[in-house]
Amino acid sequence: MPEQFILALDQGTTSSRAIVFDRQGQVRARAQKEFTQHFPRPGLVEHDANEIWGTQIGVAQEAITRAGIRASDVAAIGITNQRETTLIWDRRTGQPIHHAIVWQDRRTAPYCDEIRAAHEATFQQKTGLVLDAYFSGTKVRWLLDHVPGARERAERGELAFGTIDSWLVFNLTGGELHVTDATNASRTLLFNIHTGDWDDELLNILNVPRSVLPQVRDSSEVYGQTAEGLLGARIPIAGIGGDQQAATFGQACLEPGMAKNTYGTGCFMLMNTGSEAVPSQNKLLTTVAWQLGGQRTYALEGSVFIAGAVVQWLRDGLNLIRDSSEVEALARSVSSSEGVMFVPAFVGLGAPYWDPYARGTLIGLTRGTTKAHVARAALESVAFQSAELLEAMQKDAGQPLRELRVDGGASTNDLMMQFQADILGVPVVRPQVTETTALGAAYLAGLAVGFWGSADEIAAQWQEGKRFEPQMDAAERERLMRRWKKAVSRARDWEDER
Repeated sequence: MPEQFILALDQGTTSSRAIVFDRQGQVRARAQKEFTQHFPRPGLVEHDANEIWGTQIGVAQEAITRAGIRASDVAAIGITNQRETTLIWDRRTGQPIHHAIVWQDRRTAPYCDEIRAAHEATFQQKTGLVLDAYFSGTKVRWLLDHVPGARERAERGELAFGTIDSWLVFNLTGGELHVTDATNASRTLLFNIHTGDWDDELLNILNVPRSVLPQVRDSSEVYGQTAEGLLGARIPIAGIGGDQQAATFGQACLEPGMAKNTYGTGCFMLMNTGSEAVPSQNKLLTTVAWQLGGQRTYALEGSVFIAGAVVQWLRDGLNLIRDSSEVEALARSVSSSEGVMFVPAFVGLGAPYWDPYARGTLIGLTRGTTKAHVARAALESVAFQSAELLEAMQKDAGQPLRELRVDGGASTNDLMMQFQADILGVPVVRPQVTETTALGAAYLAGLAVGFWGSADEIAAQWQEGKRFEPQMDAAERERLMRRWKKAVSRARDWEDER
């Protein structure tokens, strides 16, 4: 028998990626392509769904070629995706009715304000989410209300809503399947995380017809096969997980109390809470971590909307660096930020504030401030935001964290990871394989087809790459956190166009 592999499709906010993994969970080949970010006006973020599909299938073909294998050597495909990004398309033609509305988009914030007083408790109890423009449900409503004829077409069953996983499966199967998994469904404001189904009361509140919704499936099962002629062989599609849940699985945080933080465009911390959906008292989210064999595992989640994106802004918005890889050296050229604080609330603040009207703030500037101080403050802002998440998470879970497993592009930045350990006061551990989001999708797909035998086999593959021990004393940590919270207070409730 020829050696077999798993192909992971990692559809992110700024790029589409594909990675071929072997049985040891090692990367054999990868391919990546950025795609266009559309900003129709301040606070609005959109993607061209056809461009997403074109880049994703392109890198899938490229990764298979780079691995020196044939499509028939791929045992299964796993999909992981930017969550909450919302798309509606015509079931017959497969054409989107509008650009995808990205998770960062704030256009529905005033509507969330409108319905919060009457319905916030209902949404939180049933979905584990806060009533915020971040999630898909209000975006679906916006599309149905603002695209001419969309609501009527939806009522007639002509339209399909999906997050990006559903869009990819639809295209991979030649329009045969309209499905999602429980992790992505749990991010829509339309899904009851306790019953495991779409919720009629929530659908009624948001005025979303059930006819547009995908079928909810396990995170690990064979959903179908790729269409004839797409990749050179028909390959089972066997795993789906929203990017942060996939990363948690890829980090082998398979036991309650284990936590990971992913540093991507945004920054997302998840703590496994097992079979219990722990309600948050500290404005975190309760979410489905994965669903296997019909059994849901839950997690507490904290979201930072702008993490790696702050480095892109230093590059593209301010031209402080030519390439993102230069930021660490620039930040290291000074010993501290010299009191400069940067709150990157470009699209509002996520947990624990949930303030869609906050805006980015650079404070503490003096005549001696240089671009190096700004770069250092930008990197530190990611660690400060993550520290606030962990503080809230430990209160909700009622247990201290022993270590934080980290992954994502910015986790390769040693300066940031050391500062993260210092400001958290717990060890930060980076695995040998940092492609954990894609690896989690691969694991979910591989489990479904017997490529890996069990979750225990997967946990045994996780290996520590580098450990960052906290070096800062408690008094300095507390001083810096106080200053950070003071800076956040200056950024809050800034935008007044409601």
